[in-house]
Amino acid sequence: MNYKHLILALLIFTNFCTLGQVKAPSPYGPVPSENQMRWQQMEYYSFVHFSVNTYTDMSWGKGDEDPKIFNPDKLDCRQWARICKESGMKGIIITAKHHSGFCLWPSKYTDYSVKNSPWKNGKGDMVREMADACKEYGLKLGIYLSPWDRNHPDYGKPEYIAYFRNQLRELLTNYGEIFEVWFDGANGGSGYYGGANETRKIDRTTYYDWENTYKLVRSLQPNIVIWNDGGDRADLRWVGTEAGYIGETNWSLLNDKGDVPENMLRYGLENGNTWVPGEVNTSIRPEWFYHPKEDNKVKTLPQLMDTYYNSIGRNATLLLNFPIMPNGLIHPYDEKAALDFGKAVKEVFAVNLIKGAKVVASNVRGNDPKFGANKAIDVSNESYWTTDDKVKTASLTFNFAKPIAFNRFLVQEYIKLGQRVKAFTLEAFVNNQWTEVAKETTIGYKRILRFKTVKATKLRLNITDAKACPLISNIGIYDAPQILVPPVAIRERSGDVRIIPADFESQIYYTLDGSTPTLKSNQYTEPIKTDDGKVVIKCISYDPKSKKTSTLTEEKFDVSKKAWKMVGIEDKEVNNLLDGNPDTQWYQKNTVKMPVDLVIDLGKIQNISGFKYLPDQNWWGSGIITHYSFFVSENGNDWKQVDEGEFSNIKNNPLWQIKTFATQKARYIKLRALRNTKDDDTVGYAEIDVITE
Repeated sequence: MNYKHLILALLIFTNFCTLGQVKAPSPYGPVPSENQMRWQQMEYYSFVHFSVNTYTDMSWGKGDEDPKIFNPDKLDCRQWARICKESGMKGIIITAKHHSGFCLWPSKYTDYSVKNSPWKNGKGDMVREMADACKEYGLKLGIYLSPWDRNHPDYGKPEYIAYFRNQLRELLTNYGEIFEVWFDGANGGSGYYGGANETRKIDRTTYYDWENTYKLVRSLQPNIVIWNDGGDRADLRWVGTEAGYIGETNWSLLNDKGDVPENMLRYGLENGNTWVPGEVNTSIRPEWFYHPKEDNKVKTLPQLMDTYYNSIGRNATLLLNFPIMPNGLIHPYDEKAALDFGKAVKEVFAVNLIKGAKVVASNVRGNDPKFGANKAIDVSNESYWTTDDKVKTASLTFNFAKPIAFNRFLVQEYIKLGQRVKAFTLEAFVNNQWTEVAKETTIGYKRILRFKTVKATKLRLNITDAKACPLISNIGIYDAPQILVPPVAIRERSGDVRIIPADFESQIYYTLDGSTPTLKSNQYTEPIKTDDGKVVIKCISYDPKSKKTSTLTEEKFDVSKKAWKMVGIEDKEVNNLLDGNPDTQWYQKNTVKMPVDLVIDLGKIQNISGFKYLPDQNWWGSGIITHYSFFVSENGNDWKQVDEGEFSNIKNNPLWQIKTFATQKARYIKLRALRNTKDDDTVGYAEIDVITE
């Protein structure tokens, strides 16, 4: 063979090989950056909230707290890191500066920091200790820096931006690699402001000059992701609530400009032009900072598992907060809850029952094995099953050698080439027929479905709609063990205590004497009659089949509302705010502007030392009071103001607001709404209660 024949043969061979190659799909729509991809794969990490307001039992510091109160004598960041590591978390975001302006590191740009506290004689640096602990335990470090500063005299002026950026430089250059920086959306309001004690408002979309602030952040930390609830679009988005969940439909997309409606935060935007995935931030207790009164309100294992499935299981990440105690440690109750949670997640996903199944696809891209059905169950997240370009509906069928029982289904898209699936169903072959188990919408990075246990010989995933050819990188099925949900106890207006079971098969046992209930305690069969005084109830659920008991429910109820009357209100629906049911509400009809008064006759003179307010619990409830005054009276004519203030963070975390004051004799109480979250004249209530001496 001469030289020309050799060249011709090589060309023919090369063309033959090229014809046999099948190209991978092209990216469709926005795709994640490398930084966003690394962040998404972390899945689960921690917040730690600690500041001067930990010592004042406040939700937010006002900026006038004395640094001398800050003295965590047992502080141990290694304890925080150990608990996070053992719980399955991949990183920790520390609140280096919250809204009070107090800095947990010795910033050279302010005196309002740990350097003027008694902790370690002013020589401590908590951010440094956190960074060292993260390094020791193999965790990534994140930084929370509040844009709002209620202490700094220049907040609201252009000069403050230089201060804010100087602090960013300190935090992003002195503590190693930072995986995420967190800019809270609370901006502007009342504050100390260097002694001014006034209200300052800013335009959060322009004041911080986010475009140049982001450039600074990325120049200092090239591998970082930015979370921001205001201004220019950041790398990550808030999901519109701090309750621990995101929408079942969840696109990792938004538009790069324009306001974001709150409901869009929950679901994302199907045709958004920018990749902005959701991060679910919630606390292991009702509030972010430590409050002793919440020691019996730590989230139970079933609640934490719900949070997992409603965040990580819905194409988001989970950022779970630990409120640090005044001594500088995570509370033992919080530690146990987190460790039990991490253990339970491991147990659920320990055995993937899909292994060994024979899988068949309705279509394989170019009939090429590298895109074959088995790529969806080969463990690797870098391989995937996909179809020909024009095929947007397809299915995967799994055949098992014997019937398999399961109640969880996990599926992942190969999102490096875009989020594509718009709708899918899951079918199980039971008793020789196909039965639909689930009908859902988006998948994204990870989707996990829960359903009643089925025993099947086959399973079928049907992609019923997609933007482009689907790419499925991972599938798993699991048989999760049962976790009994603890019951819910409420006290009705009559004074009766009603216990609501999580299901109708479990039995309820309770005590009223403060002891822990057992199977020898009183069994709940009907509402419990009580006198008009205080009641402490403890109760558990028990499943006779599995012989398992739930975690403990403990509720402390104040005096009965049986004799309470609303003054000057004829609307029968007003009793909704006294019925003990947080799911009912009442809105005050008001024809004048704020302030708006609500007056209640307690029926007799009592020793009052505080009050409680619960806003409307519906999604996007309105009329949520942010600023208030509270008055008491013995006769309904002569009033005394005993408290005034704000319900901090109530918009994002609309929980029970509990306020205490020096004990007062009162038969009448008056809650005066001064402002609400929307600055209009609507006032809504789910419940009102008092605290008696």
